[in-house]
Amino acid sequence: MNKEFLNVIVADNDDRTLIIFKNILKELKISIKVQCFNNGKDLMEYLNNEDAVVPEIVFINYTISGKESMDCLEEIGSNSKFNNMVTAIFSEPISENEIEDIFVKGAHIFMKKTECFESFKKVLTEVITINWQYHTSGLNKDHLILKV
Repeated sequence: MNKEFLNVIVADNDDRTLIIFKNILKELKISIKVQCFNNGKDLMEYLNNEDAVVPEIVFINYTISGKESMDCLEEIGSNSKFNNMVTAIFSEPISENEIEDIFVKGAHIFMKKTECFESFKKVLTEVITINWQYHTSGLNKDHLILKV
Protein backbone atom coordinates (compact mmCIF):
# COMPACT_ATOMS: atom_id res chain seq x y z
CA MET A 1 0.00 0.00 0.00
CA ASN A 2 1.40 3.37 -0.96
CA LYS A 3 0.26 6.10 1.43
CA GLU A 4 1.42 9.67 1.59
CA PHE A 5 0.24 10.29 5.15
CA LEU A 6 -1.30 8.66 8.21
CA ASN A 7 -4.72 9.55 9.56
CA VAL A 8 -4.46 9.65 13.35
CA ILE A 9 -7.08 10.25 16.01
CA VAL A 10 -6.31 11.15 19.62
CA ALA A 11 -9.02 10.99 22.29
CA ASP A 12 -8.36 12.49 25.72
CA ASN A 13 -10.29 14.85 27.98
CA ASP A 14 -7.09 16.74 28.87
CA ASP A 15 -6.49 19.53 26.34
CA ARG A 16 -2.85 19.75 27.40
CA THR A 17 -2.29 16.13 26.40
CA LEU A 18 -3.97 16.73 23.04
CA ILE A 19 -1.63 19.66 22.40
CA ILE A 20 1.39 17.53 23.34
CA PHE A 21 0.29 14.80 20.91
CA LYS A 22 -0.26 17.35 18.11
CA ASN A 23 3.13 18.98 18.68
CA ILE A 24 5.01 15.67 18.70
CA LEU A 25 3.18 14.39 15.62
CA LYS A 26 3.85 17.66 13.78
CA GLU A 27 7.61 17.24 14.32
CA LEU A 28 7.80 13.77 12.77
CA LYS A 29 9.14 13.20 9.26
CA ILE A 30 5.96 11.26 8.43
CA SER A 31 3.03 13.32 7.16
CA ILE A 32 0.17 12.99 9.63
CA LYS A 33 -3.38 14.29 9.63
CA VAL A 34 -4.57 14.36 13.23
CA GLN A 35 -8.05 14.78 14.70
CA CYS A 36 -8.74 15.16 18.41
CA PHE A 37 -11.73 14.31 20.54
CA ASN A 38 -12.35 15.24 24.19
CA ASN A 39 -14.37 12.17 25.16
CA GLY A 40 -15.13 8.61 24.15
CA LYS A 41 -18.73 9.34 23.21
CA ASP A 42 -17.76 11.95 20.59
CA LEU A 43 -14.98 9.67 19.32
CA MET A 44 -17.34 6.76 18.73
CA GLU A 45 -20.05 8.98 17.22
CA TYR A 46 -17.47 10.21 14.71
CA LEU A 47 -16.06 6.75 13.94
CA ASN A 48 -19.54 5.26 13.49
CA ASN A 49 -20.58 8.05 11.13
CA GLU A 50 -20.96 6.67 7.62
CA ASP A 51 -18.84 9.50 6.14
CA ALA A 52 -16.01 9.28 8.67
CA VAL A 53 -12.47 8.65 7.48
CA VAL A 54 -11.29 5.59 9.40
CA PRO A 55 -7.84 6.42 10.74
CA GLU A 56 -4.84 4.13 10.50
CA ILE A 57 -4.33 4.53 14.24
CA VAL A 58 -6.42 5.82 17.13
CA PHE A 59 -4.96 6.73 20.55
CA ILE A 60 -7.44 6.60 23.45
CA ASN A 61 -6.76 7.61 27.04
CA TYR A 62 -7.54 4.69 29.35
CA THR A 63 -9.50 6.97 31.69
CA ILE A 64 -11.41 8.93 29.06
CA SER A 65 -14.81 10.35 29.96
CA GLY A 66 -18.10 10.16 28.05
CA LYS A 67 -17.64 6.52 27.07
CA GLU A 68 -14.97 4.43 28.76
CA SER A 69 -11.98 3.27 26.73
CA MET A 70 -12.86 -0.39 27.28
CA ASP A 71 -16.35 0.22 25.88
CA CYS A 72 -14.79 1.99 22.89
CA LEU A 73 -12.49 -1.00 22.33
CA GLU A 74 -15.42 -3.43 22.40
CA GLU A 75 -17.39 -1.30 19.96
CA ILE A 76 -14.39 -0.98 17.64
CA GLY A 77 -13.74 -4.71 17.81
CA SER A 78 -17.32 -5.59 16.93
CA ASN A 79 -17.37 -3.53 13.71
CA SER A 80 -15.54 -4.90 10.66
CA LYS A 81 -15.26 -1.31 9.37
CA PHE A 82 -12.34 -0.93 11.80
CA ASN A 83 -10.45 -4.13 10.90
CA ASN A 84 -7.53 -2.19 9.44
CA MET A 85 -7.35 0.38 12.24
CA VAL A 86 -4.70 0.08 14.96
CA THR A 87 -5.91 0.92 18.46
CA ALA A 88 -3.56 2.28 21.11
CA ILE A 89 -4.50 2.86 24.73
CA PHE A 90 -2.33 5.23 26.75
CA SER A 91 -2.39 5.77 30.48
CA GLU A 92 -0.61 6.72 33.62
CA PRO A 93 0.89 3.56 35.15
CA ILE A 94 -1.82 0.91 35.74
CA SER A 95 -1.76 -2.70 36.93
CA GLU A 96 -0.60 -5.59 34.75
CA ASN A 97 -4.12 -7.07 34.98
CA GLU A 98 -5.60 -3.88 33.53
CA ILE A 99 -3.00 -3.88 30.74
CA GLU A 100 -3.79 -7.52 29.97
CA ASP A 101 -7.50 -6.68 29.83
CA ILE A 102 -6.73 -3.87 27.35
CA PHE A 103 -5.11 -6.39 24.99
CA VAL A 104 -7.88 -8.95 25.53
CA LYS A 105 -10.45 -6.29 24.52
CA GLY A 106 -8.60 -5.80 21.24
CA ALA A 107 -6.03 -3.01 21.64
CA HIS A 108 -2.84 -3.43 19.64
CA ILE A 109 -0.73 -1.06 21.69
CA PHE A 110 -0.47 0.03 25.32
CA MET A 111 1.60 3.15 25.97
CA LYS A 112 2.60 4.28 29.43
CA LYS A 113 2.11 8.04 29.64
CA THR A 114 5.00 9.65 31.47
CA GLU A 115 5.42 13.16 32.80
CA CYS A 116 8.76 13.44 31.00
CA PHE A 117 8.09 15.03 27.61
CA GLU A 118 11.20 13.56 25.97
CA SER A 119 10.32 10.00 27.10
CA PHE A 120 6.76 10.33 25.87
CA LYS A 121 7.98 11.82 22.58
CA LYS A 122 10.34 8.87 22.09
CA VAL A 123 7.59 6.32 22.74
CA LEU A 124 5.04 8.09 20.53
CA THR A 125 7.60 8.44 17.73
CA GLU A 126 8.36 4.72 17.96
CA VAL A 127 4.67 3.79 17.83
CA ILE A 128 3.99 6.02 14.81
CA THR A 129 7.10 4.77 12.99
CA ILE A 130 6.16 1.12 13.52
CA ASN A 131 2.59 1.84 12.44
CA TRP A 132 3.84 3.63 9.31
CA GLN A 133 5.98 0.58 8.47
CA TYR A 134 2.98 -1.70 8.81
CA HIS A 135 0.87 0.44 6.52
CA THR A 136 3.48 1.05 3.84
CA SER A 137 4.84 -2.50 3.65
CA GLY A 138 1.55 -4.40 3.69
CA LEU A 139 2.34 -6.22 6.93
CA ASN A 140 -0.61 -7.79 8.72
CA LYS A 141 -1.51 -5.53 11.65
CA ASP A 142 -3.32 -8.45 13.31
CA HIS A 143 0.14 -9.55 14.46
CA LEU A 144 0.91 -6.17 16.01
CA ILE A 145 0.94 -6.05 19.81
CA LEU A 146 3.17 -3.54 21.53
CA LYS A 147 3.62 -2.48 25.14
CA VAL A 148 5.75 0.65 25.55
